[in-house]
Amino acid sequence: MKRIFFALLLLTSYVNAQQLAPLTVEKIMRDPKWMGISPSNFSWTPDSKSVLFTWNPEGKERDQTYKVNVGETTPVVYTETPTNNPTIIFNKDGSIGVYEKNGDLFLVPKGKSEIQLFSTLERESNPRFMPTGEILFQRGDNFFMLDHKTGALSQLTNIIRGKRSSANPRSGAVQTSEQDKWLNKQQLELFDYFKKAAPQRPAFRGMFGNMTPGKVITPIYTDDKTLTSIAMSPDGKYLTFRLITPATGNRNIIVPNYVTRSGYVENINGRTNVGETPSTSENFVYNVAKDSLYKIRVEDIPGIRDLPDYVKDYPAQLAERQKKNELRNVSFSSVSWNENGSAGIVNVRSVDNKDIWILQLDGETGKLSLIDRRRDDAWVGGPVANGAITWIDGQKFYYRSEATGYAHLYVYNVVTKEKKQLTSGNWEVQRVQLSKDKKTFFITANKEHPGITHFYKLKVDGGNMEQITSMKGGNEVTISPDEKWLAINYSYMNKPGELYIQENKANAVAKKITQSTTKEFDSYAWREPEMVSFKNRFGSDVYARVYLAANPHPSRPAVVFVHGAGYLQNVHYWWSTYFREYMFHNLLADNGYTVIDIDYTGSSGYGRDHRTGIYRHMGGKDLSDHVDGVKMLVDKYGVNPKNVGIYGGSYGGFITLMAMFNEPDVFASGAALRSVTDWAHYNHGYTSNILNEPVTDNLAYQRSSPINFANGLKGNLLMAHGVVDDNVTFSDIIRLSQKLIELGKDNWELAVYPVEPHGFTEPSSWTDEYKRIYKLFETTLKTKK
Repeated sequence: MKRIFFALLLLTSYVNAQQLAPLTVEKIMRDPKWMGISPSNFSWTPDSKSVLFTWNPEGKERDQTYKVNVGETTPVVYTETPTNNPTIIFNKDGSIGVYEKNGDLFLVPKGKSEIQLFSTLERESNPRFMPTGEILFQRGDNFFMLDHKTGALSQLTNIIRGKRSSANPRSGAVQTSEQDKWLNKQQLELFDYFKKAAPQRPAFRGMFGNMTPGKVITPIYTDDKTLTSIAMSPDGKYLTFRLITPATGNRNIIVPNYVTRSGYVENINGRTNVGETPSTSENFVYNVAKDSLYKIRVEDIPGIRDLPDYVKDYPAQLAERQKKNELRNVSFSSVSWNENGSAGIVNVRSVDNKDIWILQLDGETGKLSLIDRRRDDAWVGGPVANGAITWIDGQKFYYRSEATGYAHLYVYNVVTKEKKQLTSGNWEVQRVQLSKDKKTFFITANKEHPGITHFYKLKVDGGNMEQITSMKGGNEVTISPDEKWLAINYSYMNKPGELYIQENKANAVAKKITQSTTKEFDSYAWREPEMVSFKNRFGSDVYARVYLAANPHPSRPAVVFVHGAGYLQNVHYWWSTYFREYMFHNLLADNGYTVIDIDYTGSSGYGRDHRTGIYRHMGGKDLSDHVDGVKMLVDKYGVNPKNVGIYGGSYGGFITLMAMFNEPDVFASGAALRSVTDWAHYNHGYTSNILNEPVTDNLAYQRSSPINFANGLKGNLLMAHGVVDDNVTFSDIIRLSQKLIELGKDNWELAVYPVEPHGFTEPSSWTDEYKRIYKLFETTLKTKK
């Protein structure tokens, strides 16, 4: 009898150990392995018969590579070393291929053994066939042409990194010190040999006698500039490249690290602040046949001298800049050439973020002609931020533009000058891939709903998009090499990502391959939050997720969560990257709170106007959206307006501060995590897009920085920050703390995490932080009826 009782006791303990409820902060903030580890890093084998992926279904110390064959549903550990099969580039008739491996080139004649063309210390790369049949490739910084039939090798360019030798203009030697220059001068004075003209003496003496130099290629010296964006036209006629002059005088932030292995305080060299001096660049075309170099004229770019609209708020600045009428600083992409080299296209972006131009380059003259200009009085960004173009054939290329207010697909013909829009509507084309036969576009878009992504097919000449995936949620697709199969990373609001395999055709069934969540995770009934939308005070639709309280507390409290990053989407039907916060919202709902998560103005997925609605005023429409969301909670869900809290990290922490300082009658308490407190102390790339620069647009920074409004604090504020945060530095929260001290505020506290960067890594830190957040809400939102 005792044995039976003991066995039952063990069984009961085991069952209880598998039960997650009731939720606690300690449980949900453990190492995420307790939840199960979803598959990732999907790739197909070259034969399109199997999918390889990273997985850890047993929660081992390290993830492993798994393999599953098409038609099967049981993955197995893949013990072989994945072979990195080279990408073979074939000539027009497919009779010969060429590829690069380990820095050398190999020739692949059809039906014959491959031939190694080079075995050199210098790396050969980027091989391709020229229209005339020769192989064009890059060796170091220079391009060469190889006639694989005769073995004749021709150097086409002569780029030399460094400065030209003052003693011998044709020498590639770089003088790095006054000692080098002195020795060079001494050699010239001592030996008559060096006084001879270089072309009149043998260049090299080999075993077969004197070998005189052939054609002379004028060297191009980079001096002290950085060489980038090297591109050669497929016909070998034109080399294009960029020389960048690095910025000087910028000052980097120092981040002290107090908890170190050495026992001493160690400094981390951090980023610069917004308003840094930008680098400048010049772009060049080298004509191989003419052995001539010329700079691309930016003066010819339409609107290159246009001023941003915001300077109208500063009459003196406007008058000065109009008088100077300066060229704006711009950044060029690498030139993208069509298959025969007859047309080169370049993307040019203004450094002030107001314009992206698509321009056609005349290789003979270096002149630019306009194809498309995307001007945005706020900033050019969203899914079209990089302005990428891809050639379809020798005449047409495709690109995306927000010209209609949403990112859509366009095709341009460089011969007929015709531009055609292929997609339209109040939704975004988020990713595009051209099929191998160049007849079909594979598109990922949120056409059905802003929070649902599907995979589509669209003919290159346009028409109706054919929806391929059907599962409601997030569908991240990896296409097989033969384009017949899809590996889908599918997830739903309350279900982490799993691998599915489906035929690449409409109405095909997606078969589930993996099951990753643990029994403990599955033992809790994770909520599907209500997907709602409401009109903000400006008449725009704002989407939100609402977590309903299981049994609302008598004080009917609510918590508002603010996602980070600003331009990010969290109101969607797929599994959130904010999975800890998702579980915390379930915990709050279990304990009587109503929780709302809003895709406020500035969030991604909703088009240009939503994205740029925060221009020159962060903490404006993005904050008022949260206030309007609270009103919706009060009106629709019966929340007590006196018992509303708010929290978030990074940008979410910034909004929390702005809410507590500027809307103290709406938010009774708030937890601001790793928050930006003064935008003048954040980085340049992100901040200058939205607020311009502090020196030129002081008004934008004054009205967008929480530190300027700290006197408005009335409710209870918790701030939490990692000491070794090199993104939003710890100094940010220290400056705000000093301001609160000087203002005499005593209703705030700061929690410090000595070993944490911007994204916390230690479960103990996550646990401590969220216990404090939960305590804040429990003690401040459940006291008023």
